[in-house]
Amino acid sequence: MQPLFKGLAAVGVALLMPLVVKADEQAASRLTQLLEPLETYSADFEQQILDSGGARLQSASGTMWLSRPGKFRWEVDEPYEQVVVSDGDQVYLYDPDLAQVTVQPLDTRVTHTPALLLSGSADALAESYEVTRRQQGTRETFRLTPKSPDTLFEQLQLVFDSEQLAGLRMDDSTGQQTAIGFDAIEHNRQIDPAKFEFEIPDDVDVIRESR
Repeated sequence: MQPLFKGLAAVGVALLMPLVVKADEQAASRLTQLLEPLETYSADFEQQILDSGGARLQSASGTMWLSRPGKFRWEVDEPYEQVVVSDGDQVYLYDPDLAQVTVQPLDTRVTHTPALLLSGSADALAESYEVTRRQQGTRETFRLTPKSPDTLFEQLQLVFDSEQLAGLRMDDSTGQQTAIGFDAIEHNRQIDPAKFEFEIPDDVDVIRESR
C-alpha cells in the first residue's frame, strides 16, 4: 500500500524509569483497553521514511480519518498529493499526478494492513502479535511483533501520550523505518460518512487488483 502504509525521589525516579511488561496478556489487554473505545479518530500527520542507518529517504504530511469498522482515509498533501480511501470493502489509491486509481479488496489481516489496528477489531491483537509495553510518565509504547512470517513488516510500535494515540512506527525486513506522528487529534467525533466514499474521477487509468 505504498510507503504510506507502509505512526512517542522514589516517585520521581519511578516516573523516569520505563516499565517493561513481557509479551503477555497484560500488555495486549492494556492496548485493547486503549483502542476499544476508539470509534473515530482524525489527525494531521507527519511521516518520515528512514533507511537502516537512520537517514531520511522521504517525508510527507497530510490528514487522516478513521472509523470502525475498517474505514479510513489518508490524504497526503506534500510533497506529492495522494489519497487512500477504504470504504470497509475496497481500498482506493488515487495518484493525481499519474492520473491513476488502484482498487483492491481490503485485506482484513491486521498484519498486512496496520490501519486496521485502529479501525478494526482490537480483539485480534493477541491472536496476531506478541505485544510488549513500556511506560515512562504519561507515555506508553507498545511494541507489536507479528506471529506470522507472512507480514509486510517485522515490528510495529504504537505510542500513546495521556492515553491518546500520538504516533506509530513500522520496521520492515530491510531495516527501513516508517515513522508517523499525529497532531490536532480528535477522537470519537462525528465524521461525515462521505469521507470514506470514493468516486473514481473521469479520465484516469483504473487498475483493479485481486488479493
